[in-house]
Amino acid sequence: MPTLTIEFERPATPEAAFRAGPEVRFLDLPVRRCVMIDGDGPPAPESFAPRMPGLYTAAWSLRFALKRRGVVTKVGPLEGLWWTADGATDLDVIFAPGRDLWRWTLLIGFPDEATEAEQASALTVGRAKLASPYAEDLRVEALDEGRVAQVLHLGPYAAERPTIERLHAAIAAAGLQPRGRHHELYLGDPSRSAPEKLRTIIRQPVA
Repeated sequence: MPTLTIEFERPATPEAAFRAGPEVRFLDLPVRRCVMIDGDGPPAPESFAPRMPGLYTAAWSLRFALKRRGVVTKVGPLEGLWWTADGATDLDVIFAPGRDLWRWTLLIGFPDEATEAEQASALTVGRAKLASPYAEDLRVEALDEGRVAQVLHLGPYAAERPTIERLHAAIAAAGLQPRGRHHELYLGDPSRSAPEKLRTIIRQPVA
């Protein structure tokens, strides 16, 4: 079967990387600095709750610091990197009941305009909102995904599998292979939106 000729788009602005629709998009992304915190096991409110205050406090603290020097930015969406402890790639295995082997990192991107000192200060404020050991795990790191494929999933998080399968099929049709960690960008708020209206970008680094 012949493969498709793919041109990787370089987003002109950071916001352009967050545009997605039902068609699979291939992008070449720049390095981003993000505030991150790790977790394991199935995704659940009780797992996220003790970690979220640090992420959002750091992100909003940085936004206000930038605003004080005349730089207007927005706090980006919550994002998640997902993988399994045993490196499984078969979706039947990944989506099997239990999911004790799931590992994840929650993150929020920092604006490019922020200096290292401003990022460090925001991290300190964020850590102050967390108990141990979560405070020690909160950190700022570079996220370097490079070439990726992404698509928009509309609907509940639990119904993502067909969208993921469609994304992986497009990757294979392009003669590429998934690499790295499954990436989700949560554009909707599950506390305010009906499940069928939630919008999630599904992103997969490729080689």
